[in-house]
Amino acid sequence: MRFATRLLLVQLATVAAVVAVCALVFGWLGVRQLRAESEAAALNIARTVAEDPDVKSLVAEFSADPGTPDAAHLRDGPLQQIATDVADRTDALFVVITDDHGIRLAHPNQDLLGQVVSTPFAEVLEGNEVVDWEVGTLGESARAKVPIYAEAGGTPAGEVSVGFERASVFDDLPALLTTIAVAALGGVALATLATLLLRRRFERLTLGLQPEELVALVQNQAAVLEGVGDGVVALDPDGVVRVCNQAAERMLGLDDPVGRRFDELALPEDVLRAVREGATAVEAVVGDRVLYLDTRPVRRDARALGEIVVVRDRTDVEALAGRLETVRAMTEALRVQRHEFANRLHVASGLIDADRVDEARAFLGDLTERGAVDFAVAGLERVPDAFLQSLLGATGAAARERGVSVRVSDDTLLLSEVALPEDVAAILGNLIGNAVTAAVAGDEPRWVEVALLDDDDELVVTVADSGRGIRPPGSDPFIRAGSREADPGRNDAVHGHGYGLPLSRDLARRHGGDVWVIDAGGHGSGAVFGARLPGALRRDTAVRRQEKNA
Repeated sequence: MRFATRLLLVQLATVAAVVAVCALVFGWLGVRQLRAESEAAALNIARTVAEDPDVKSLVAEFSADPGTPDAAHLRDGPLQQIATDVADRTDALFVVITDDHGIRLAHPNQDLLGQVVSTPFAEVLEGNEVVDWEVGTLGESARAKVPIYAEAGGTPAGEVSVGFERASVFDDLPALLTTIAVAALGGVALATLATLLLRRRFERLTLGLQPEELVALVQNQAAVLEGVGDGVVALDPDGVVRVCNQAAERMLGLDDPVGRRFDELALPEDVLRAVREGATAVEAVVGDRVLYLDTRPVRRDARALGEIVVVRDRTDVEALAGRLETVRAMTEALRVQRHEFANRLHVASGLIDADRVDEARAFLGDLTERGAVDFAVAGLERVPDAFLQSLLGATGAAARERGVSVRVSDDTLLLSEVALPEDVAAILGNLIGNAVTAAVAGDEPRWVEVALLDDDDELVVTVADSGRGIRPPGSDPFIRAGSREADPGRNDAVHGHGYGLPLSRDLARRHGGDVWVIDAGGHGSGAVFGARLPGALRRDTAVRRQEKNA
């Protein structure tokens, strides 16, 4: 049995039970009300008769007579006439009048006149009014007994007893029960209709799923959402966040986004625009992370339920791509070295074959002094580390093809060897690459100057260029162009127009360092960037190098 059906039956059973209890209570109260009304009517009639002056005087006369009243005289007496008239007018079962000895002076059954009543009367003759249900010669009735006092007062001279038979008391009971039954059936019918509507609404809200299925769905959802590395954000048709796993909160930098509109979250404009437009495979930079976003609509039975935004972190992939690009540049530089070195060996071989040994020896000596390959990077001899020499030489060769010269600053002082070649290559390669691009956009002469300093195991780098500075002026080069924080008119940006600088900063900060702008440039001067990377150098190599130089 489906849960909705079980819920319907339980609700109907509950309503029926409640209605039944209420009907019984109201029926019981109705019976008590009818009893109370009949008792009150009997009491009022008895009081009225007891206050009648004629009744008082006649009863006082019979009470004063020590003999037994004559029954024949009582049949046609005024008390019998008064009692009969009152009973006829009020539809009472009986109106009985007695003296102070309980002898009937008036009674519906004339054969009982002059006899003692069958019900107790002592309490009434003590001056008390008695209302009760009793069984007498005329059957069970609701009766009220009131004492009759003589005009002069004193002790009661007799009593008046007025009763209504059970049948007349409960004449209105069928109508009352019918009304209660109709109200009860109406309540059950209304509850049935409300339950059916509630069941329909419940199934629409749960898409026809039963509670057991919903529990399993929630458990599976929690297991899947928290078990995957990708971020997942679920939006309802109104754009309100309904589900957001921890991975998405961490990547997007959100704090308790559930229940808030996605457009109102503190996210870059390109992220919000991608979600609004339902774009797929959109790249965005949020903080220091490079993210890919896929937005997909969710439908069930042709009903739109909202959208799912899948967030993938591609920061490490982009960083690896930058490192691979640096390796590619170094490989190309090695290819150039091999080709140039082979050409020089051919020259030396030709001189030897021509018996020009002295010239060959001079050529080889010059080659030994200058190195196998001329990288055309001024001041490269200030960098003793072979890895940095190759990196600077490769970037210098690539820059020379673009009309930019790369030089090592006179302030360079580097004694240690590189301990983190990949990270150093990624950061230094990005800074020099951006500087070369900025220099190409500037005026001649076009140059890039690199300064390398070591501080214990920390590598400090500054890169300056001859470009026009960060464009447009005042913009943040670490924010990718097109993002919400970037200037909408930033179409001539050079520094920070891609992912290199944000990734370089993120990479440096992972090691406790940083990448920052020393001078934004402009007005005829280029920009200057600085980088600090702790743990990038080997301290023991600096000691050995100092000992060697000594």
